[in-house]
Amino acid sequence: MFDRPIVYHIPVCPFSQRLEILLSLRGQTSAVDFRVVDITVPRPADLLRKTRGSTTLPVLETPDGRIIKESLVILRYLDETLAGTPLRREDPVEHAIESMLIAKEGGLTSAGYLFLMNQDEEKRATKLETLLAQFRALDDFLVEHCPDSRFLFDRFGLAEAVFAPIFQRFWFLDYYEGFSLPDEAGYRRVKAWLDACRDHPASQQVSEEAIVKLYYDYALGAGNGGLVAGRATSSFAFEPRWQDRPWPPRSKYGKAATDAELGLVGKQRGVWLAWRRMPGLRPGQLIGAARPRP
Repeated sequence: MFDRPIVYHIPVCPFSQRLEILLSLRGQTSAVDFRVVDITVPRPADLLRKTRGSTTLPVLETPDGRIIKESLVILRYLDETLAGTPLRREDPVEHAIESMLIAKEGGLTSAGYLFLMNQDEEKRATKLETLLAQFRALDDFLVEHCPDSRFLFDRFGLAEAVFAPIFQRFWFLDYYEGFSLPDEAGYRRVKAWLDACRDHPASQQVSEEAIVKLYYDYALGAGNGGLVAGRATSSFAFEPRWQDRPWPPRSKYGKAATDAELGLVGKQRGVWLAWRRMPGLRPGQLIGAARPRP
């Protein structure tokens, strides 16, 4: 037994960030004990026992030892169990509307990540149109339900907490694919929403620089800490720190950068999961001790 929920998560994971946003908006950033898992090494055996072999994160462990999976489920669980006013809309119809919008997140996320990871330049136009179609659907929904606000309703709410991390991850599309939403009808309402979500004070856990540097391997088709051919270190490695690395090349269809060119050599790499709380640690910070990669 422990005094608050534990969330096992991956640094800069958008699905974990939405939990941090919720806690920030609710004014309860210390209500959850975040414990970081290194995506570049096998999951710790103790964690796999808790999750019954699942490697998907985040995972929440309740104070009495029960395990809750799926970030949207965890998000709603925390919103319902934390003291104070929930982030979700209290009006049943408005809550239904925000739930309908949240249901569209999966298609957008999938289209964006598949566009980033695409390695066939001849398929680029198709991937782009698939993503733009998702944005047009969001624009249509927002125009129908709230045409005059920057948010879905009158403030940053549950839907924004869900989408803001995805919109911020799409900085990798801006950088590696030169992506931007067209300045024309069918996109203007969703563009205003995207900007409002990215810029809100509660969603500043990550930066564009961090996303671009850490997701370089995704742009080469290697996700979830996988290694690109010819490389020894994932761009998601904790060390060397992303702040100390150069910006990666923008081109994803030409010659790939080496570990040296990415600033990924010369230091210990990998962090093991620390099963203890470090004083003063804020959500999203790293915990644990560095050790050499096997």
